[in-house]
Amino acid sequence: MFARILDFEVKMEKKEEFVKTMKNQVLPILKKQTGFMEILPFFPEKMREERVFTISLWATKQDADRYEREFYPKINDMLKPFLTSPVEVNYYKLETTLCEHFMETMAA
Repeated sequence: MFARILDFEVKMEKKEEFVKTMKNQVLPILKKQTGFMEILPFFPEKMREERVFTISLWATKQDADRYEREFYPKINDMLKPFLTSPVEVNYYKLETTLCEHFMETMAA
């Protein structure tokens, strides 16, 4: 399994609109992508901070790379009005042998 971790800042006054756009526009695109498994958005407990992290999980690195090339530029453009900083994207291989419960949940 492969993960793309995005780190960015959301305009605090635009948080709700950002979440709505993610749910109604971005998520449907992601769900159509080969190898897409899940997206996990993380917002600060106290929204005084603007930093947000999202983790998208992919079956393979090739699936994530294809999404990055073919669809991510459009999604990034959709989200720019809500952001105060450029998106930083990092890539990780998920070591599934250490998260058996999570893998069982994903398979269910």
